[in-house]
Amino acid sequence: MIHWDSINTVLLDMDGTLLDLHFDNYFWLTHLPKRYAEAHGLDEDHAKIALMNQIEKHEGTLQWYCLDHWSELVRLDIPQLKKEIAHKIQTRPYAEQFLIQLRRLGKKVILITNAHPKGLNLKLDITEIDRWLDIVVSSHEFQAPKEDSVFWDMLHQRESFDPDTTLFIDDTPRVLRSAQKYGIKHLVCIIQPDSQQPPKEPTGEFIDICHFDEIMPQ
Repeated sequence: MIHWDSINTVLLDMDGTLLDLHFDNYFWLTHLPKRYAEAHGLDEDHAKIALMNQIEKHEGTLQWYCLDHWSELVRLDIPQLKKEIAHKIQTRPYAEQFLIQLRRLGKKVILITNAHPKGLNLKLDITEIDRWLDIVVSSHEFQAPKEDSVFWDMLHQRESFDPDTTLFIDDTPRVLRSAQKYGIKHLVCIIQPDSQQPPKEPTGEFIDICHFDEIMPQ
């Protein structure tokens, strides 16, 4: 499906791509509502509804990904709450083997994530996946999420990659569409980002895979 000889640069998302999205889903849908309810004397179901309304309101914006924004909104230390369940942070199947193989082939490997630096650093400290990466970029550095064309302009200015020889792998179709609009030629969508959930329906727009073994370069 991928002609690796024509790929020079590999851009990789983190949550749901290199790392199991179960951690994030569990945090936002279970752990935070519980802690929020405890801290503010609320019923847990009502706390969850209130949080979900805020999540849906900001989805796809930089605020949606900003831990400082959420800490202020819920009046809790979000990075500290994430540490309470840090044991759930795990790499996805074949992710490490995939990264190692990319390094062996001499590809330039860049992590591009919408994760806030505080959450990003926690995950890198635990998984150490950055040992196989050339560069790590958080969209917060550019003040624009990957959904925004500004992100791609600024990334290109910094790294000067060729869109025709670049592969981008992400689990969010709207982000992949943003990359496609920018001109990135090779696009892969992870359709089973959460190990505790069944695969999503294939997008039909991109190369759809569950795990990296399906596109492992030889």
